[in-house]
Amino acid sequence: MTKNYLTIKTNGQHEIDIKKSRFICYVKRIKDEDDAKKFIEKIKTINRKATHNCFAYMVGRDDHIQRESDNGEPSSTAGIPILRVLQMKHLHDTVAVVTRYFGGIKLGAGGLIRAYSNATSKTIDQIGIVKRVLQTQISINVDYSLGEKLKYHLEQERVNILNIKYTSKMTIIVAIDTPQIKPFQEKIINLLNDRVEFKIGQKQYLEVDYHPNQK
Repeated sequence: MTKNYLTIKTNGQHEIDIKKSRFICYVKRIKDEDDAKKFIEKIKTINRKATHNCFAYMVGRDDHIQRESDNGEPSSTAGIPILRVLQMKHLHDTVAVVTRYFGGIKLGAGGLIRAYSNATSKTIDQIGIVKRVLQTQISINVDYSLGEKLKYHLEQERVNILNIKYTSKMTIIVAIDTPQIKPFQEKIINLLNDRVEFKIGQKQYLEVDYHPNQK
């Protein structure tokens, strides 16, 4: 895991009704393909009386695994529309299952495509999307005489401060976007005239809300 990516904010579900048919979409974050398969089977078990349980999922930062199923609906009218929503929203490590309870009125191929697509899209819009940003923890050690200056600078730059420790020196632990470590260190060195020590820590993902128009 070496880059930032988008995924759903949380697991959840949403239902829409179209011409007396119920379409219930369930979405979940997944770790791997086995996780996706287990979730699909769980939803099928919960909705064993449903007419169809169609699904799609994408696994991996590079989406190296992509699967979809119409589960008895006409070819390409359910699984592919669900998958396309995941692709268009650039979601990774996500599975979506859309359960249909047939209401007696046929929708036709175009109607089915719109129904499965809308059920998936509206569910994701309700739940929300997050951007998982790969960050690295950095401990910054300075003399107490420089501590407030450093803290003020970090706050002005909106740096993610994780903790502050007070021992023989002041240690401020921050999380920095991994590609920005060098520029960040150079700024701090210049700010404090090289009177600073850094200790690089572990990498972690920070989640921030994401909106489609966000760059």
